[in-house]
Amino acid sequence: MLEKEIHFIKGIGPKKAEVIKNELGIETVEDLLYFGPRKYLDRSAFKAIKDTFANETVTVGGNVVDAVINGRNRKYLEVIIDDGTDTISGIFFNSLNYFKKIFTPGEFVLFSGNVEFYRQKQIVHPDFDFIDEDSRIKSINTGRVIPLYRSTEKLKKLGLDSRGFRRIIRSLIDSCIEFVNDPLNKSVLKKLSLMSLKEAIFSIHFPESLEAAESARRRLSFNELFFLQYYLAVSKKYTMEENLFSDERSINDTYYKDFIKSLPFDLTGDQQNAITEIETDLKNPFPMNRLLQGDVGSGKTLVSIAASLLAYGRGDQVAFMAPTEVLAVQHYDTLSQFIPSGINFALLKGNLSAKEKNAIYKDISEGNTDIIIGTHALIQEKVIFKKLGLIIIDEQHKFGVNQRAKLREKGKCTDLLIMTATPIPRSLSMTIYGDLDVSYIKEKPADRLPITTMSFPESKIRSVYNSIKKYISQGRQVYVVLPLIQESEKVDLKSAVQEYEKLKNDVFPERIVELLHGKMSSEEKETVMQKFKQGDTDILVSTTVIEVGVDVPNATIMVIEHAERFGLAQLHQLRGRVGRGKHQSFCALIYADNVSNESLERINTIVSLNDGFQISEQDLRQRGAGNIIGSRQHGYASGFEFADIVSDIDLIIEAKKEAEEIVSGIDNVHQKFDDLQKDLRLSPLLNGIRTKRVLSILS
Repeated sequence: MLEKEIHFIKGIGPKKAEVIKNELGIETVEDLLYFGPRKYLDRSAFKAIKDTFANETVTVGGNVVDAVINGRNRKYLEVIIDDGTDTISGIFFNSLNYFKKIFTPGEFVLFSGNVEFYRQKQIVHPDFDFIDEDSRIKSINTGRVIPLYRSTEKLKKLGLDSRGFRRIIRSLIDSCIEFVNDPLNKSVLKKLSLMSLKEAIFSIHFPESLEAAESARRRLSFNELFFLQYYLAVSKKYTMEENLFSDERSINDTYYKDFIKSLPFDLTGDQQNAITEIETDLKNPFPMNRLLQGDVGSGKTLVSIAASLLAYGRGDQVAFMAPTEVLAVQHYDTLSQFIPSGINFALLKGNLSAKEKNAIYKDISEGNTDIIIGTHALIQEKVIFKKLGLIIIDEQHKFGVNQRAKLREKGKCTDLLIMTATPIPRSLSMTIYGDLDVSYIKEKPADRLPITTMSFPESKIRSVYNSIKKYISQGRQVYVVLPLIQESEKVDLKSAVQEYEKLKNDVFPERIVELLHGKMSSEEKETVMQKFKQGDTDILVSTTVIEVGVDVPNATIMVIEHAERFGLAQLHQLRGRVGRGKHQSFCALIYADNVSNESLERINTIVSLNDGFQISEQDLRQRGAGNIIGSRQHGYASGFEFADIVSDIDLIIEAKKEAEEIVSGIDNVHQKFDDLQKDLRLSPLLNGIRTKRVLSILS
């Protein structure tokens, strides 16, 4: 019954079904049952029209008195409604004939929006919704809750506004709810204080209160999160068993131990723990799949070097892929300082001659090069490894899934270590990377001083320049970062080129100022960076090309102009380019004088917080999951119908625990994995859960 196509439902038919499918992706009875309201209107929150005032955002309800087109130069539709206490007009400037047709006298309608007073009370382009005869607001204190559904102009023209969906779904629930089977046993429901699935489906559509609606959402959220965790747990177990080696792998750790002894400082506790976890993975009889999360400046690169030496001690080659040449060169320079003699490593980059590239290709294929650092160049067909055993991917969110897969295909059962200096909120980490083991590096090296962060409006930038002059005279160096390379007619922002000319010629004519941006050639970028690293440049004006991978201990000042144009994670990353030496470092955030409250809140967050993990949680709360993760992961957050990654962390933890417990007892995981890939429904375990959407966003 639940698989029945919606064109068989009374009141829909083939024509409407096709539009619903195209506009909302709903095809079956089950899809429609899980079509949750976009929001609810609580009748107790309605206001009588007589009690509304100008500049107040309200929801009012009343009968349509008249709908007339007025105006000489610009026509508009005025829809007057009356609730018995007073009247108010809804003003529409677009689609006048369409709106005039649907607002018929006597209809009961809800208007929501900002009240204005022009001759009389009015709301310009109000959100509106029609209420059924039996759902009219007889009293604003009845406490009933009205569900409002997503719709489009095409659907509304077919009568499928919120009112239309309420009628259809109510009828559908009455006839089909008995066919919904609950995948969770009663003990789990009781332990987690969750209502039954049938109760949840009814209450998500027709709750007695907003509290009941939230309880229903949490139950349906748990379904989605549980299935996702189940899918990831099955995938993880399948991958482990599919790629089993004959026995535990042995490692000659001599080179690794020599490296640790050679360090002029002690590793932090988090670094030591991460290396121990990686070493265990590299010895296991199945490939490593590990995410290394480290805050800016926490020392992830040293951990990756340790991992490389352990893999080398196993007789394997290592591929180290970075998203930019600037970062690849930085990693190469770091390896040059620490890799013991006798281990051969190479840098594969775009500005090498054909002869140099061919020589590197040959050494890689013959096994003469042990560690290869590069960008996307590593996934070229010409790059053939003799025995690729470990892949390290830095700033992984800047790579697509296919790019990572292509590199992994160059080896057999290769271990994978992906790193990010953009800490991921715990809830996202457990969903996006639920099939990976995670290591965290939160501690900073003991000799690192916290960065002092300040913010200034654009009108105060002269005082920032004066401070910069003082620190340059003490021998320090400065970054100045801007969002654009060139000036643009579309946005009123300063550019890197524009600021470079200003600072070089007008503000700091006696100092060495250089420019760096992404459109420069590799040779130009490398030359500029080398001069800065060597201390030959006082001020480096740049775009976000220096966001990652730049390590110049003597650079102690970071100035970010138009800070309101950057996200929290990016501001934190840019700030992390300073604070890497023994001197106190500063970050100055310059924002437009007319900055919005939202942008100012973001800037104040960076000023008050230095911990990247705290910042990531704040970023998640401010912007939502879909905006802070990369292209492959975007669907994880936005594809959920009911789960809220921000607030449902407790459900994510419980769903993961329940799913892993079930999967641990599966004997034939290969068959279960095949079932998941071939069939969009799991029966009887997950019968009745919206698995189609979750599977589609995982593909």
